Amino acid sequence: MNQSSHISSSFDRDLEALQALLMKMGGLVEEAIMDAAKSLETRDEDLAMKVRERDKVVDQLEERINEEAAKLVALRAPIASDMRLILSVIKISTNLERVGDYSKNLAKRTTVLNKLPVQEGAPQSIRRMAREVQRMLHDVLDAYMQRDAELALEVRDRDADVDQMYNALFREFLTFMMEDPRNITACMHLHFIAKNIERMGDHVTSIADQIVYSVTGQAPGETRKKRDITSIAPIED
Repeated sequence: MNQSSHISSSFDRDLEALQALLMKMGGLVEEAIMDAAKSLETRDEDLAMKVRERDKVVDQLEERINEEAAKLVALRAPIASDMRLILSVIKISTNLERVGDYSKNLAKRTTVLNKLPVQEGAPQSIRRMAREVQRMLHDVLDAYMQRDAELALEVRDRDADVDQMYNALFREFLTFMMEDPRNITACMHLHFIAKNIERMGDHVTSIADQIVYSVTGQAPGETRKKRDITSIAPIED
C-alpha cells in the first residue's frame, strides 16, 4: 500500500467514525421529538423530565463531533470534495442540536400545561405534527448516509406540509382564545409548542439543503417557499 492509499484509508475510517456519531445524535433527537410530544399528550411529567435531561447528551455529542471534525481536517488535509463532507457533518450536527433544544422546550411546557385545562384534541394534533417532523428527520438522515440528493429534496418539499399543519393549529388556537378568554394562557403555550415544531421542520430542511450541497457541490437552485402565513394572518371581528 502506497502512502496515498494509506492516507485515504485512514481518512475513510475517521469519516465513518464521525458519521457514526452523527447518526447516534440523530437517533437521540428523533427520540426526543416523539417523547416530548408524547409527554404533552399523556401529561407525563417524568417523561418530559427525561427529555430535558437527555438533551445534555445531544449537546455533548455536538461538541465531540466538532472536535473530531477539526482533528480530521488538521491531520488528513482533505481534498475539496472530502472537505464538503466534513463541513456537512458539522452543519448537520448544529441543526440537530437546535432540534433537540426545541424538543427540550416542548417538554418544559408540558409541566406548565399540566396545571391548565387544555383544549380537547390539541395535544393529539401537536403530536401528529411532531410525528411528521420526526419522519422527515429520519428520512433526511437516510439521505445523508445514502448520499441521495433526490431524497433530500423530497424531504425539503415536505416541510410545506408541516407549515400547513402549523397554520391550521394557529387558527384553531386563535379561535379558542377569542371564544373564551380563559383559554388564552393554555393556547399561548400550545401555540409556542406548535411554533417550535415548525422551527424543527425548518432545521430539517436546512439539513436537506446541506446534503444536496455535499453531494452535488451546489446548493438547491430554488428557494423553498414557506407556507407559514401566521405573521400576516388577519384577525377577524
